[in-house]
Amino acid sequence: MAISDLAAELGVSRATIRSRLERLVASGEILGFTVVLRGDATEMPVRGITLIEIEGKGNERIVSRLRGFPEIQTIHSTNGRWDLIVEFGTETLADLDEALKRLRLIDGIVASETSLYLATQRSSKASASASRSPG
Repeated sequence: MAISDLAAELGVSRATIRSRLERLVASGEILGFTVVLRGDATEMPVRGITLIEIEGKGNERIVSRLRGFPEIQTIHSTNGRWDLIVEFGTETLADLDEALKRLRLIDGIVASETSLYLATQRSSKASASASRSPG
């Protein structure tokens, strides 16, 4: 919540909110702040990852094709058994099924494994650089 929104909701000034936050940070009660990304608040209730194994040297071509999928939010290259990790979001399981069917038809994709996100937990540990108060 923005400082101005918090101040309005509590009926105090922005300076009061900022001062209280700075004291809580200085005392160690607040270890840091976090960001809620648009992707975390998405209207796409079916979310998860697909691990992809690519045959040969078609990585760039396949990534280019995957960028055209509206369901795909992020594409990561990696090492090990899987060559790519794709994050996705869809409205329904049927929509996901259709996207996975299209993905598996891409020439050069030899295997894939999909896992759905059931819940998202945030780490309670904040780095030293994250302990600054919001400006």
